[in-house]
Amino acid sequence: MTRARSRAQIAQQLQRAVGGLTKSSLGRMEREMPWFEELSAEHRAWIGMILQAGYNSFITWFREPSKPDPALAAEVFGTAPRSFAGIITLQQTVAMIRLSMDVAEAEISTAVAPEHAEEVRTSILRYGRELAFATADIYAHAAELRGAWDARLEALVVDSIMRGDADESVRTRASALGWQEAGNVTVVVGRAPDPEGESSTSLVDEVRDAARAAELATLGAVQGDRLVVVLGGVVDADKAGAVIAAFFGEGPVVVGPLVADLLQAHVSAREAVAGLHAAAGWPSPAVPVTSDDLLAERALAGDVLARRDLVRTVYLPVRDARSELLETATAFLDQGGSVEGTSRVLFVHANTVRYRLKRILEITGLAPGDARHAFTLRVALVLGRLQDASAPPDADL
Repeated sequence: MTRARSRAQIAQQLQRAVGGLTKSSLGRMEREMPWFEELSAEHRAWIGMILQAGYNSFITWFREPSKPDPALAAEVFGTAPRSFAGIITLQQTVAMIRLSMDVAEAEISTAVAPEHAEEVRTSILRYGRELAFATADIYAHAAELRGAWDARLEALVVDSIMRGDADESVRTRASALGWQEAGNVTVVVGRAPDPEGESSTSLVDEVRDAARAAELATLGAVQGDRLVVVLGGVVDADKAGAVIAAFFGEGPVVVGPLVADLLQAHVSAREAVAGLHAAAGWPSPAVPVTSDDLLAERALAGDVLARRDLVRTVYLPVRDARSELLETATAFLDQGGSVEGTSRVLFVHANTVRYRLKRILEITGLAPGDARHAFTLRVALVLGRLQDASAPPDADL
């Protein structure tokens, strides 16, 4: 009997054993691998098909050893859906291969004649090694494809937020990237760092790692020369911005206001971008700086929303609280921040001026004695008076 004919007959004997080997392998997996029972019925069925394809591929290879080793990735895993690598980890797949090879070795004596058993066992070991290498290659390729796809999807989500097109589809896409709604959301913008060999994907990954350490959800993308980061689960906007500020390039890093969820993130993004454009008016802002800290510069740059916010949050509360507060704020600014000068102009005691300035701080969050706050207060008072003088009173500035 020729060698080729002998191997063909052995292959026929092995072929009859494929069903039993597959069944035995699945039985052992149920007993020895807890993760297997947690899979859906569909995924368990896919594993059965993979095991059967693996045994059939081995038999084909064994029958004609003169041919090059088969393309194991296509023959064994080709029946599984592309997303399968995201269901079963590489470690679990290797364990599955090892188990199936153990089953084949243990039951080979019942499948072939005793004089052929050793040859088949040796072939199984070689085949199992090749299959393990092929498996590692599959997972590496799947990870590469998944990473490229995730990066494109993430850039699409961020772009939708920046354009104000966020809807439920954006939430769905973000969920596919691992985003979990966990509280307030803010958008942080600034210049992207000089690439110098680092891809935008690796930059966003570094940002994500830093944010994850601070228990923040993250979406990010590089848009031209700008880095945009969406943070979720934020309690304090300043602290959240500080976590990732080091990943931006030179220049200001602006943190938008907190909003309720991802669907409102475009509001935070709009104000952050407006702050970034207006930051040139503040030569040395803190890094990061909030968009609210830049309200005065934004208003002077023509940002209608900033003008409204200054009037609503500063001018109107001061004007409507007590008439003397507006008068005191104006006099204090006109006197260059001098309490004594203000008291002389208003014919009141200096302690009265101090009390009124304290009330202004409580109402607006701005300390008139602080140079930066005084500037913001001055702009707000001017805008408020302009609005009061306009007709109708609530007309846009």
